[in-house]
Amino acid sequence: MSCDKDAETRHTLDCFRDRLKRLIQVEPLLDLLHFLEPDRKDRIKAKFREEGNISAATLLIDEIIHSKNCEQGWSRELVTALETVGCKHAAKYVLNSPPEPTEEAENDSCVRLIDLLQLTLVNMKTADVCAHCRVMGLLTQEDQENILKLIENQGNIGGARLLLKRLVKNEAGWFSKFLQALEDTEHHELVRELRGEPCNEDGEAHKSSPVTDKEFHQAATGSLRKTGKKQRSNIILLFRLDTPLQTQLSNYRIISLPSSEESKRDIVLRDYQMEVARPALEEKNIIICLPTGSGKTRVAVYITKEHLEKRKQMGQPGKVVVLVNKVPLVEQHYKAEFGRFLKHQYSVERVSGASQLKISFPQIIEQNDIIICTAQILENSLAKAKNGDEDGIKLSQFTLMVIDECHHTKKGGVYNHIMIRYLKQKHQNQLLKKQEKSPVPLPQILGLTASPGVGGAMSQQRAEEHILQICANLDAFTIKTKTFEEEEAKTPFKRIARAEERKEVIPLNVKRMGFLLAKKQFMDTLNTLFNSPMTAKEENQKVRVCAEHLRQYNEALHQSNTIRMSDAFRFLDKYHNEELKTKSIADEEGTVTITDTERFLFTLFKDNKAKLQELMGKPQYENNSLAQLKTNILKEFSTRERARGIIFTRTRLSAIALCQWIQENPKFDEVGVSASYLIGGGDQSVVKPMTAAEQKDVLNKFRDGQINLLIATTVAEEGLDIAECNFVIRYCLVTNEIAMIQARGRGRAEDSSYTLVAEAGSGVAERESVNEYREKMMSKAIAKVCKMNRADYEKKIREFQMQAIMEEKVKIKKKQQKGMMKEPPSKISLSCRQCSVFVCSGEDIEKIENMHHVNVTTQFSKLITVRENASLQERLLDYETNGVIACKNCGQQWGSMMLYKSIECPCLHIKNFVVTYGSKKKTFSKWSELPIKFPAFDYTQHADLLVEDSGEEEDMETD
Repeated sequence: MSCDKDAETRHTLDCFRDRLKRLIQVEPLLDLLHFLEPDRKDRIKAKFREEGNISAATLLIDEIIHSKNCEQGWSRELVTALETVGCKHAAKYVLNSPPEPTEEAENDSCVRLIDLLQLTLVNMKTADVCAHCRVMGLLTQEDQENILKLIENQGNIGGARLLLKRLVKNEAGWFSKFLQALEDTEHHELVRELRGEPCNEDGEAHKSSPVTDKEFHQAATGSLRKTGKKQRSNIILLFRLDTPLQTQLSNYRIISLPSSEESKRDIVLRDYQMEVARPALEEKNIIICLPTGSGKTRVAVYITKEHLEKRKQMGQPGKVVVLVNKVPLVEQHYKAEFGRFLKHQYSVERVSGASQLKISFPQIIEQNDIIICTAQILENSLAKAKNGDEDGIKLSQFTLMVIDECHHTKKGGVYNHIMIRYLKQKHQNQLLKKQEKSPVPLPQILGLTASPGVGGAMSQQRAEEHILQICANLDAFTIKTKTFEEEEAKTPFKRIARAEERKEVIPLNVKRMGFLLAKKQFMDTLNTLFNSPMTAKEENQKVRVCAEHLRQYNEALHQSNTIRMSDAFRFLDKYHNEELKTKSIADEEGTVTITDTERFLFTLFKDNKAKLQELMGKPQYENNSLAQLKTNILKEFSTRERARGIIFTRTRLSAIALCQWIQENPKFDEVGVSASYLIGGGDQSVVKPMTAAEQKDVLNKFRDGQINLLIATTVAEEGLDIAECNFVIRYCLVTNEIAMIQARGRGRAEDSSYTLVAEAGSGVAERESVNEYREKMMSKAIAKVCKMNRADYEKKIREFQMQAIMEEKVKIKKKQQKGMMKEPPSKISLSCRQCSVFVCSGEDIEKIENMHHVNVTTQFSKLITVRENASLQERLLDYETNGVIACKNCGQQWGSMMLYKSIECPCLHIKNFVVTYGSKKKTFSKWSELPIKFPAFDYTQHADLLVEDSGEEEDMETD
């Protein structure tokens, strides 16, 4: 029987020879073919080295077909070897189980497309794509190692060529996975080009000559429609098989067909998800409250789909806006949920402040069915419409508004500003109905949250009022939640790990500096001293400088309670080095002035630096919390087969320092810990923020398993799509019950744990107990609100809404009165908060986009120095900031350098100045606190002056 099978295999090899020689990977295969004699293997290897893989594969097939000495059962060994080295496609041919002709033709087209676009594809980030392809099963471990080795030896392009050669040897279906790998690694342009979508600079599709043989075109596309097989990719590239491939580089046509993964991607809800979605499907405003990881966003996608389909059936237009409160969530919701499930059927677009838009926001609204954007973008456009601006939009343009993390809909928040507009229009509509006039249409509201919290309530009644207030703010018919059954719940096991207090304070004899008092009262005193009107006076500048240095010492002591003393020392050392650097910037006029007070403080640190370095090397002074954290991490990774976890910490500095500590400690490496930090993207002067791209890269590596431990600030608690973990540690960090619930929700894998590491006597464990109590209060409050009598519920909601509307009216009236009382800019002048040098008159200041206060006068430019700040890199629609402006006299930072429509505009931050108003001197933290009305920036006037100046310079050069 086996002999018959071997004879049949020889015949199959001969029949599929041309196909197999392109699919077989000879080099790794030979190591597994024990039925071939060594001398034959040597001949095949020599052929491989001299003429390449295809020639070697041809020789291999010939050797097998014509060999008479092969052991019985060699055909089974050949198939097993092919599958082992990743040549599953070739194995199917050897087994005489080739794909359907239409499927084979489609796969050939995909292979040829890769060949056509190879010059473009080789510019991919090969290592990243390789890692994703390995996870998807498109590459073997040996493939990955060879590709990475080639990258190291020959560069990225060489590795990319090998990756592409290896990819096309996979069985049909590899193309769509490859597209996904490119999408996941941010190669959006390559994906669009492979899909045949427009991707040139003008936004128009690349034009190419269509296939001239109409019958060939119809036959190819017709056969694809008739096949009952699911399509594995959404690209069909038509070629004339009788024409050499080289002649078709400028004569091909891409037909985009919906792939099964996109066009037939059904949204399936679980029973509890359908239950909470039901009122929204009945067009009611609701809040959906489900734990982190339970699929709130998926429910929103389903509701969005049903909403648009229902309106389409009724012949009515539908438009959905999805609001988020963080820029990274825009891309996340588009890629993982709304775009993934709905873009094949509806036009979906995303917009944020970081978007490089080519058209206006109103145009995006008009041209798309679903818009995902940051709430501030929408609020700005609504405000423009209110002021009569043509670029504004109205709430009536939407039929459904999804609000993510809706517990932020409270006083002062941007969500609440949007909903106040909604409530005012709703109230206005009621008046219009009484007058028998047509009301203005308003969108349906869908709020999403993992925890609405209790708003700091200390009693059950206050907790219920907080829930009702959130419901009123969102005009919710009800709040829907779900108490999971035991088998569905994945509540992590919770424990509190207490570390002993330090028994001894570092014996540093610098009492006169006062920085050993790392207490809240001390910090409050410092802040009061720092912001006191007295320090605005020239004779009290030394007080302000001392207060700032004390603040840094106090911060270093505070940090040393959670990180290594050496890291806290580096923080302090970096501060002094950077301050000295700003005081040492030389220019053509000399150097920055250093006051006697500053010189004393710099010398004081320098004199004690050696002692500090000596003390930080003594283990008895290290904090016990760090030792406790180490114990917990090692325990998790030693007792779990595949540990994956998150450590939450308070500051960016501690996140980075803890990550470095783990990477430098061999004990963690021994148990397989691979750590990285995840911090926010906002600007801070102490620590450089993470860009959205850097955050995505870390999260992708965490999802793929390249990283198994994240050390994160609170940026990871809410919203971001993070792979499920089996342990969560909150390290000396307690905020409120909402953060506790969301952080705990990250540990949603089976048998997960939630640990709070706290120093005894710090009060952290006690505050955690308060949060647990508030969580129970919240659950009871939600349950009671859900059971309220409908009339009582609606009465309460109306009361809260009318109160909100009245408060808004009072606020607007006060603002108008304040505006009327505003003085002209000539009433004030600004001086440096550090050295008291005169800066400018209020008349020199103008406002850009009613936000940014700039001074573009020649006199001001002579007072400043401009230096780069790597942590300040913000690019928005019409302007970008990338630089710091500082006082030329003392080095005090004054603000940032903006590039507004190609004009450099120094932007002033009011907190860095002393404002002289009449005979009084005051300091402010915000420009809005200053009762002065500044004129709008006159772009045309300044642009004309710049053109004239450049013209004069050219004339001088000519002369």
